[in-house]
Amino acid sequence: MSSKKVIPVTETDFDSAVLRSEVPVFVDFYADWCGPCNMIAPTIEALSEEYEGKVKFVKINVDNNQQLAMKYDIMSIPTGMLFENGTVRDSLMGAYPASAYRQRIDNALVPKRQSENHE
Repeated sequence: MSSKKVIPVTETDFDSAVLRSEVPVFVDFYADWCGPCNMIAPTIEALSEEYEGKVKFVKINVDNNQQLAMKYDIMSIPTGMLFENGTVRDSLMGAYPASAYRQRIDNALVPKRQSENHE
């Protein structure tokens, strides 16, 4: 069994792996030749272990999956996108420390409040 928690995804399995996921999905859009992408890969891997069972982590190589990169307007890599219920909840373009990704993920995981419905 592999210790890798970040799952490679392609255009073929994107719908089932990301859009129809039961849990939120963090998508790392990257390329093999991208220095910043390679720098944050261990951070994304560590976050995938930290959020195991709460958030699924996948990675998409933009060179091999250009239609997905175009569909989600990926203009620069690395770009991280957080999907929930098939829609993009948040995105973060560039390489950041784990704390920046953690903050975005935590904010997205906070349940939406219905406090406006006071009677």
